[in-house]
Amino acid sequence: MGGCFSKSKPVEVKVELSLLEKEKEVDGLSPNGKASPFADCRPNGALGHGSDEDALRLYHKPRDYVEASVCHVKDLENGQMREVDLGSGRALLIKEHGEFSAIGHKCPHYGAPLVKGVLSKGHVRCPWHGACFNIATGDIEDFPGLDSLPTFQVRVEKDKVIIRANKQALLSQKRSNAMARCSAVINSSTGFSHVLIIGSGPAGLVCAETLRQEGFTDRIVMCTMDKHPPYDRPKLSKSLESTAEQLRLRSVEFLQSHDIELLTEKEAVVVDVKTRAVTFQDGLRMEYRKLFIATGSKPKPMNYKGKDVENVFHLRTPEDANSVARLANNKNAVIVGTSFVGMEVAAALTDKAHSVSIIGIESIPFKTALGEKVGKAIMKLFETNRVKFYMLNEVSEMIGHHGQLKEVVLKSGKVLRADVCVIGAGCVPATGFLKQSGVHMDSKGFITVNKMMQTNVDGVFAGGDVVMFPFLQRSNKKVNIPHWQMAHVHGRVAALSMMGRATEIKTVPYFWSAMFGKSIRYAGYGDGFDDVIIQGDLDELKFVAFYTRSEEVVAVASMNYDPIVSRVAEVLGSGKTIKKRDVETGDISWLIDKGSQ
Repeated sequence: MGGCFSKSKPVEVKVELSLLEKEKEVDGLSPNGKASPFADCRPNGALGHGSDEDALRLYHKPRDYVEASVCHVKDLENGQMREVDLGSGRALLIKEHGEFSAIGHKCPHYGAPLVKGVLSKGHVRCPWHGACFNIATGDIEDFPGLDSLPTFQVRVEKDKVIIRANKQALLSQKRSNAMARCSAVINSSTGFSHVLIIGSGPAGLVCAETLRQEGFTDRIVMCTMDKHPPYDRPKLSKSLESTAEQLRLRSVEFLQSHDIELLTEKEAVVVDVKTRAVTFQDGLRMEYRKLFIATGSKPKPMNYKGKDVENVFHLRTPEDANSVARLANNKNAVIVGTSFVGMEVAAALTDKAHSVSIIGIESIPFKTALGEKVGKAIMKLFETNRVKFYMLNEVSEMIGHHGQLKEVVLKSGKVLRADVCVIGAGCVPATGFLKQSGVHMDSKGFITVNKMMQTNVDGVFAGGDVVMFPFLQRSNKKVNIPHWQMAHVHGRVAALSMMGRATEIKTVPYFWSAMFGKSIRYAGYGDGFDDVIIQGDLDELKFVAFYTRSEEVVAVASMNYDPIVSRVAEVLGSGKTIKKRDVETGDISWLIDKGSQ
């Protein structure tokens, strides 16, 4: 392909710098620029922004500093970033509007090198998953991830740029935002919480942490069906042998130190909105003043014979993932469904299992989400790695021997040898316990909320996979976006709403998947796309796919083209429109000077 997608043109730096120059003309660019989905509220609330001094207090370490001259003052132009070595660690040096700043160089989420990200309007956006960080304060302004970045002092002496940094901050490359403590005098056995959170995924966890960051000093109780503290569920299907400890997002000790009470193995069965109380399966009854429902999804029911056969899994817990990895070792694995979870599990098992088979009801994996061309390219990648597909098919029966799975029978009549099976055929919202509650749900069981994540019931909020919410980029049409990143946003918006600090969701949805060491990145909301414009080489899996609706780009996906998805997310997040004609030519100059406000 020609244009900016040909291999001979290193367009990334050129476009990034030009974009910054263009933006400089548009507005005055405060550190919390208009592109931030939370630009209208303080990143760290009443407790102030994270500074170098804040970081020191949070690390609880001695004042152990390193100072180094890292470059000449003219080595960086406006809008440029550079990763610099201070001897005891590295930092990201940034020059914007003539001012230097220095922050941690790794995204706290998965460790992506931020120097390869997108610098725009006072923040840097991660090239891998789209998280944004304020370059002045280090505060996280868009998700995924829970932590912010440390900031370092920068000064210029005799045309030399000098950074002074705390060694522990250089080592950790992340910091937790300051949080208030609970001042309410309440016995832990008391059946009342000022805020009760059902679910410990990213929506519930971010809600709890945001409340504390914003100065909330009353009781917070978070209940979960899981037996573990919050963990990184998206990694389950990508890293099957990881333990709950390795996947952990926050430890019990961390939650306790910030007065966030966690009750594990608690399944909500009844919500009484009149008495403001939730009853759990074990008989516990908890009254609340504010309720946040973030129970996530559960596997979609399937009809087949032999449901009592063992070694058939829905991937829900670290124990499930560990069992699948163990049982598949040199054995035959069958995956039912071509969801992202199902496909990721299949990819993860190819170097362990004797055989891997995938059963799908579509003709091509990901056809609905990513389009036929991209789906075919990914299918070819799997077939190259010995995966066998049985498409346009469904399961009729699971056959066991002595109770253990031995065969999977398809409706076509085909019989597959199988020692372990993972069902990844889609999910439904886990909201059955709300049926008689008075909380409004649609015909599919999704909770409908307003832009502040409030339900129709006073004091009851909801977020994450369970909600239909007004989406700004579709003229506030109510949509369901079951992304890990979006759940973070919902949790923050709900917490701010509870505290009377309403803010709208301005974030751009961001999704990722990993298979065979290759990552798919996706930004935007492509539901209902009517065309896909491919730039790059699908056969080489080095491409960008633009999803259009009428004459407008509504989403983008890429493989091996970082940071293009983050750059498009930045443009869409700024409120600009990308026209279909702008991407058909293979020229991405529209990132610089096209698109309407």
